[in-house]
Amino acid sequence: MANVEWKSDHLPFPMPKRRWSLRQNWINLTFLHWVVDPELLSPYIPKDLELDTFEGKAYVGTIPFIMEKVRPYFLPYLPFITTFPEFNVRTYVKKKGKAGVLFLTLDAQSHITCAYAPRAYGLPYKYAKANVKFSKGDYIWHSKRTSDGLELKGSSKSIGNIRKAEKDTLEYFLFERYCLYVSHKEKLYMAYTQHNPWEYYDGEAIITKNSLTEFFNLGINNYLSPDLVHVTRGVKVKTWNLESINGE
Repeated sequence: MANVEWKSDHLPFPMPKRRWSLRQNWINLTFLHWVVDPELLSPYIPKDLELDTFEGKAYVGTIPFIMEKVRPYFLPYLPFITTFPEFNVRTYVKKKGKAGVLFLTLDAQSHITCAYAPRAYGLPYKYAKANVKFSKGDYIWHSKRTSDGLELKGSSKSIGNIRKAEKDTLEYFLFERYCLYVSHKEKLYMAYTQHNPWEYYDGEAIITKNSLTEFFNLGINNYLSPDLVHVTRGVKVKTWNLESINGE
């Protein structure tokens, strides 16, 4: 991905004035979304967060992609260590008007990330053997967790024209989020994330295995048939350290 001009006029709230902590690229993403029952999601939502909905509907997303060139601001990236496939399952939450993401799991082929992030930040990383490939317009992805065999396997492709999400649309609700929340050691934390607006395509997906999403028992009728599919080549990202927001 080419050098990026960081834009800020699209951000729903300002980023911290202190220096960001990590740079990374999120590339070759497929967004698979299902409408879910809010009551079935509620056990996964920390008590100080509010489940975010669009026109009364709650969504869960399963997203295979590549985390590329993850590195602190003062270090270069290290090939074969700072780039790895990640498959996350997420839903959408808010606190005091700040819409963000809550991860139910982050399966990744990175021993370092899976060992460090859960202990340090409470992020629910699990180690998985995984790959994400992009070839001739097709996204091909497969992840299988080594501990219990939870798996996602399939492929996707773009249809139509590239676009950006318009405000007040479902795509804006799903994509344009600039923080994540995590509960760790009985405290609630938030981390800011900055990137330029998503440029994405509508997509089609063929899913052959999806015990990864099914594990959370969200009442989805068909885990092989998402309600929405989108694909994108990705964005460059800056993230800030987690900060405690208990008592706010």
